Amino acid sequence: MTFASVAADGRPSARMVLCRGYDDKDGFVVFYTDRRSRKGLELEAKSYGAAIFHWDSLQRQIRLEGPVTLSPDEESDAYFGSRPRLSQIAAWASHQSQSLESRHALLDKLAAEEQRFENVPHVPRPPFWGGYRLYIEQAELWVGSEGRAHDRGLWTRQLKSAADGSWAGGEWTVGRLQP
Repeated sequence: MTFASVAADGRPSARMVLCRGYDDKDGFVVFYTDRRSRKGLELEAKSYGAAIFHWDSLQRQIRLEGPVTLSPDEESDAYFGSRPRLSQIAAWASHQSQSLESRHALLDKLAAEEQRFENVPHVPRPPFWGGYRLYIEQAELWVGSEGRAHDRGLWTRQLKSAADGSWAGGEWTVGRLQP
């Protein structure tokens, strides 16, 4: 999915991330990343985001917007443990979004981390790596049509923050938008 966050100066930034789950009861999608990355730092400053799933050949799109929270550690641990070992090691080696002097320097860092974890049966999750939950406050479904008579539906709900840092939603309001 494409995920967008906002920098402290108000500039938006978007990038592709892997949507790793959806909770239909509480209404959120989950993705994982290095929390020191640009998106992680932006979410730390302004915990609101937007995501888009787009299927061009099907003329379908889903837009999501809402507050973003950290996933619980146990959820991040479980997902990290399911990743291929080399991906786990790469999470330790890479300081995502930071400048890199050369590709060779990155490969050296990867080799050093591989050596460090050589005799470790289960690579632990780095403390700076984990999941995020985008709680859906607004969802728009778009279906393309000839002559730009697109069908756009909009679902919105009011979210209330819970004591544990998560969000709880009320009833959905459904409407239509002009193309």
